[in-house]
Formats: sequence, structure tokens, C-alpha cells
Amino acid sequence: MCGIIACRTQSAAAPYLVEALGRLEYRGYDSAGIAVGDAGRLGTLRTIDRVDDLDRQLADEPSIGVGRSGIGHTRWATHGAVTVGNAHPHTDCHERVAIVHNGVLTNSETLRAELQVDGHRFSSAVDSEVIAHLVEAQLDEHDLHTAVEMAVGRLQGSWAIVVLDAATGSMVAAAHQSPLVLAQSEFGDFVASDISAIAAWVDDFRVLQDGDVVQVSGAARWRRLGVPVMPPPQRACTVRPGDLSLGGHPDFMAKEIDEQPAVAERVLDEWATGASGPDLWQSLGLPPFARVAVLGCGTSLNAGRAVGGILGRVGAVPHQSIVASEAAEAVLEPDTMVIALSQSGETADVLRALDVLQPKAGSVLAITNNTHSALARRADAVMSCHAGQEVGVAASKTFTAQLLTGACMAVSALVASGRLDPFDAQRLTGDLKRVPELLDQALTASHRTVPQLVGGLADAGGFVFLGRGPATVFADEGALKLKELTYRWAESYPAGELKHGPLALVEDGTPVVVVGDLDDRLAASIAEVQARGGIVTRIGRSEAAIPVLGRTGDRNAVAGLPWCGPVESVVALQILARELAVTLGRDVDKPRNLAKSVTVE
Repeated sequence: MCGIIACRTQSAAAPYLVEALGRLEYRGYDSAGIAVGDAGRLGTLRTIDRVDDLDRQLADEPSIGVGRSGIGHTRWATHGAVTVGNAHPHTDCHERVAIVHNGVLTNSETLRAELQVDGHRFSSAVDSEVIAHLVEAQLDEHDLHTAVEMAVGRLQGSWAIVVLDAATGSMVAAAHQSPLVLAQSEFGDFVASDISAIAAWVDDFRVLQDGDVVQVSGAARWRRLGVPVMPPPQRACTVRPGDLSLGGHPDFMAKEIDEQPAVAERVLDEWATGASGPDLWQSLGLPPFARVAVLGCGTSLNAGRAVGGILGRVGAVPHQSIVASEAAEAVLEPDTMVIALSQSGETADVLRALDVLQPKAGSVLAITNNTHSALARRADAVMSCHAGQEVGVAASKTFTAQLLTGACMAVSALVASGRLDPFDAQRLTGDLKRVPELLDQALTASHRTVPQLVGGLADAGGFVFLGRGPATVFADEGALKLKELTYRWAESYPAGELKHGPLALVEDGTPVVVVGDLDDRLAASIAEVQARGGIVTRIGRSEAAIPVLGRTGDRNAVAGLPWCGPVESVVALQILARELAVTLGRDVDKPRNLAKSVTVE
């Protein structure tokens, strides 16, 4: 969600700020803005349109673009409506200080009231604005670094902050329970909430920990809870060539759906060889486990549930799934391994859940697309899911990547613990190595059949998704994707539950998407739907409306991966959601109200 960029550069800062904000667009946002300090003057541009609107504003006000110190932000609204006035950066009363902030301040109303009594004037409804006034109140007697230290000492909640003093061009960053990194290179000094925003200009970076306050300059003044520190540098990540270009696709969602065979091949090249025996598991250095709890949100939780199902079906491992935002209610039995899944590795609900669960867990394994993330740093072991940059806000290829990464881990762990015979593990990893081909044929079948179906679904107000056994979690993911992209209601259920309540939703014309066709009992559920006028769209084998499971028309037909679930169905579900969303005129890359990296609870 909210993204931060700040820089002191050898040339004008504004082009760096706008380019970096463009790289943060994938996180999702409602507004964007920059502030540039130059010779005591503060220039601010804000918009509730896309980041490229800032480029247009710069062309109209070129004087703002000459300063060499600046901050930028993409905001996902929490406090206050989506308006230009509520967009970051925010300033103090005299427009000397500008700030950008990620996180939520839980005592902002109390601080606002105190500051108003002291004569401070507020211009927004945003909690973040109190930071600018707290710093302003200290600047007459203290330098900027000390003023920021004193200001954050008054805050409660979470924050990643950069403060710009236009009078001097100096900047100070601070962090608590929200990610922020500092990097320095020949181009200048940079601060960002996501290393991908600045990776093109830096070779390494340093991570701010809770309580850090850092002067952003060539000789960084770095204090952690008042004590001088200098954390070691980490190597900056690289973005693969082509990750940020459409490559002939109409949108990033379409591109990233189509990338899944290549992503699967990359994941399996990394993990599958070690998965056929104990080597992969042993390389993680984790202790034995008796049971597993998967932890995540949204699509990552669905991928985790699929991984938990593999451990249960193949190795009889007891498993549970924990919705990260509800982790306070979770009970962990002894010797439980927590598998925490997060695309960004910065999801606040997951990190706060670990505050509760990690002291009780036998170990924590992170499966993430960002090995530099807060989640990766906190886990006992981390596996990269190798999805590459995912620009579309609604997850697509990361689901497949997380599932396959977790499947490789599961097979190896079961061999290492004696729950799975090595011969059977060889067979299962052989199955996994067929996934790229299965996904490729599923894409071909889906692109051929789905566009012919969506016209008849466009007027539907709501959808029902059904699955049985391993297919249930894929039905859940399909319903989630349709909700995210089309803004239409979609409910998913185990097919056997249909007659216990959800059948009341089905009436003449109700679309019902049935995932999988290996379970004979699905026929009864389909009959119940059709008897009430529901329109059934089946995602299955050659006879299905969307025939994506297994290879069709081939004497050497592949049976699929029943132990893993109908993995190929996910591309059909994603294409169905995207095609319907395009028909309805939705922005499939940036769905409304959604964020990629959810950094608030």
C-alpha cells in the first residue's frame, strides 16, 4: 500500500521521485505527491490521479523540479477521504517542514488537539499531519535530527517517516513497525519503503529497525532508541529485464497470468531437485515438527492452505490455517511449525501475528517474494518463491509460485521426517516438474474458451464458486479474484455445503463456477444448482466448459496432480475474473480500494 521515496541527489530530485513512485504503483494507491526543498522554498505537488499526473504538473511548474532534496509518497487511504488535501506530503504551519508517513498513529487525535491548543493549524483529516507540527514545535531549539527524535517519542502506533526541512535541504527518517531502507550511491542518498523503488540507482542498502532515527546524508547519523548504530549493508535486489514493461500484453494482469508456466519452471529449477530427498529441508536448518500452522492473508493464505493440504494428504501431518488478522485467537500446540506466507513480506497483519505466534511456535518458515523483507528477517528460515516483480495489485503468479515453493518444501520435509518414502518423493517431484506444461496448456484452453463465456455473465450480480477436497481452496481463490477485479459479490463453498445454506443464493441465472471434476459427488451438487436455474460453468477436463485439467487430445495424457490439487485451474479462474472485469470496464491492474503490500492493520 502506501509507498515512500526520499532522496538527496547530485541533480534535480523531482525526476528521481516521480520515477520511483512509478515503481511503487504496483502496491496500490489512491493519491500521490512530492515535495522538493530548495534554498528555503518548499514546492509541493499532489494528485488523486495516477503518478504520471505529477509529471504533467512538473511541466507546468518547472521551478519545483530544480531542488536536490525531496520526498514522495503514494497513499492508500486509512484516515480521511481520497482528496488532494489529504494526499501526502503534509507540511507544518509555515511550510518549512514536509513529511511522508506510512502506518497508522493511534494517538493522533490527542496530539492534534494538543497542537491546536498551542496554535497549530491543520489542513487535512489525516493522522500523519501531526508529525509535521510536532517537528515544527521543536525546530526553534533543536536541529532536525533531534526534533524528529523528540516527535516520534510522542507517537503511538506504527510509522515509517521521512521529514524534509526546506530551510536546509536536510532530511531525517524514522521507523517503527513499518519498513524503510536507506541507500547511498554515486547518484545520491535514498530512502524508500521498498528497495525495488530505488534498485536502479543503488548497489546495497541498510534496513531501519524499530526505534531508528537516521539523518539522511553522505555521513548518515544513525541512532536506535537514542544509541548510535550503523547496521551492515545488504545487497540490493535486481528487477528482471522486462518485469516493468507490458511486452505486448494489454495490462500487467494479463502478462503476469501468462508468465506462470515460466515462473513455475523457475521455482522448480530452484527447489525441486532438493525436494526429492531430505536435502532441501535440511538446508533450511529448522527443527522437526509435529504439526503445521499456515499463516497469511488473502491469496497468500489460500496458497498456504493448499500447502497445508499437501502435508495432510501426503504425510498425515495435522495442519491448521490462521487468518493473520485473527491470530490473537489462535492456539498452537507444541512442536508446531508456522509457515508464514506473504508476497511482499511486509504485510502488517502477518508481522503482528508473529508477535503473538512466534514465542509459541517451534519454528517459523517464511515463503515470500521478497527475501529482504521484514518477514524474511524475522523468520527462522526463508524460501523465495521466485515469482519476480508482480505489478498487478491482485496477485496471480505469486499464488502459483508460493504453492509450488511450499509443495517442494513439504515433500522434502516429509522424507526427512520419515513420513514419506524416498521412492514416492521421486514420483511426486516428477509430478511437480510437469506443472509448467500443465499450466501452459491450461492457458491455451482458457484463452480459447473463457472469452466466449463472459458475455453471458456480465449482468450477474453475484457468483457462487464450488469445489470438493483439494479443489476447495482453488474455488476460494477464484471467488477472491473475481471479487477483487470485478467488484461483484462472489461466495465460495465446499460443494457438500451447498444444501446447508448457500443453495438459497441460487436462482434463475445465478452463475455457479465448479472447480475440478475428479470427485464423483460433484454431479449431485451440479444437479441441485441446475434444478434451480443456476448457470454452471465447470473448470475441469475435456468435457468441461473450460477444459484445463490435465492434457487433452494426447495419447500420453497427464493425469494431473490430485495430491496437490487442480493447480492448472488457477489460470482459468484468473482469466475468468480478468476477462469479466475488462468487459465491465474495470482497471484490472489497480482495482479500487486494494493494495499490494498492506502495511497497516
